[in-house]
Amino acid sequence: MTLPSHEVADLGLARAGVRRVDWAERSMPVLRSVRERFAAERPLEGLRVAACQHVTAETANLLRALRAGGAEVWLAASNPLSTQDDTAAALVAEYGVSVHAWAGMDPASYDRNLVTVLESRPHLLIDDGCDLVNTAHLVRPDLLDGVLGGCEQTTTGVIRLRRMSAEGELRLPMVAVNDTATKRMFDNRYGTGQSTIDGILRATNAMLAGRTVVVAGFGYCGRGLAERARGMGARVVVTEVDPVKALDAVMQGYTVTTMEEAAAAGDVFVTVTGNRDVIRAEHLGRMKDGAILANSGHFDLEIDLAALEDRAVEVNRGVREHADEYVFADGRRVLLLSEGRLVNLGAAEGHPAAVMDMSFAVQALTTVWLARNSADLAPGVVEVPAETDTEVARLELAALDVRIDALTPGQEVYLSSWRL
Repeated sequence: MTLPSHEVADLGLARAGVRRVDWAERSMPVLRSVRERFAAERPLEGLRVAACQHVTAETANLLRALRAGGAEVWLAASNPLSTQDDTAAALVAEYGVSVHAWAGMDPASYDRNLVTVLESRPHLLIDDGCDLVNTAHLVRPDLLDGVLGGCEQTTTGVIRLRRMSAEGELRLPMVAVNDTATKRMFDNRYGTGQSTIDGILRATNAMLAGRTVVVAGFGYCGRGLAERARGMGARVVVTEVDPVKALDAVMQGYTVTTMEEAAAAGDVFVTVTGNRDVIRAEHLGRMKDGAILANSGHFDLEIDLAALEDRAVEVNRGVREHADEYVFADGRRVLLLSEGRLVNLGAAEGHPAAVMDMSFAVQALTTVWLARNSADLAPGVVEVPAETDTEVARLELAALDVRIDALTPGQEVYLSSWRL
């Protein structure tokens, strides 16, 4: 069998990868039903899809659905640390996906792989953090010819796309998959909350009960993280720049303050803002000995790593797996997890498959919708059709054997009329 184009760590890991992918599929009934529908209808026949995603078992099941729909798929990683090498091997050897990704790749390889998948001349893009779209616009704009549009899965990526669109630089219609109700509620809130705690515990074996956890950012991800940290017995402090989100945190019973004040009180710090330099030099100077620093925002910019390196007089790499210790001149030590990258994927396995089931079902259905409707869409950020989000929610409820009420004819008339 001729294998698709690939650059992975070890194809010999494919069998282990298949077991991992199959295990994830058990918790992904909605995406499985979408794949079965795609196999019958072949809605992506003859189209090439270039994806920049975390190379995990859950992603593999998304790509299997696209392949079942007839697409040729090329994949690059959206984070240097998150690739599961056995999954990457299985995607190439068993599922016919062109993969250019391996765990621990250097920045130059990461950038090169993005260009490689774009050189497949894709018709559709699936992005996670806007790196693929950004590379296409700034590095290889010649490869945009023939691209019908794309989908973006993350809060950070949608923010970047909206900025590009506002400046008139976005040349494609890009669907904000991240902004659907199912994605924000389940993926961002429940998925990020659980998987971030998982990553911190795997990397440190720390006890959270009785300790102070500082959550920087109270969007959907921050809310989920704060809920789960409090559920484990932690005292939770929230920092925010948005008055509405800060008020929401106050009304939910959290302590809300500035990072300057929180820095002296916190035992564990987690950034989930989508911005940069949230923890800076002045904050590091106030932290306790033994403070733990973690990030669950998409990029490794939320903790000022240059300031951390500059302040340290000694750096002990790998004091635990996925943990580096920085020693300051006064003897205080802080622990940085996963190099300041996504701790839930660097030190753990990312979101549970049951969470990604809905997110990737929305992604798969939206990809087909985009292929069918791209000619009618102008460049810019596009919302996912409401019926797609509703369909996925109904499929998930059916998989959970949950029944809900339906509107009566009289109720439908009432809701659609302004006359009493």
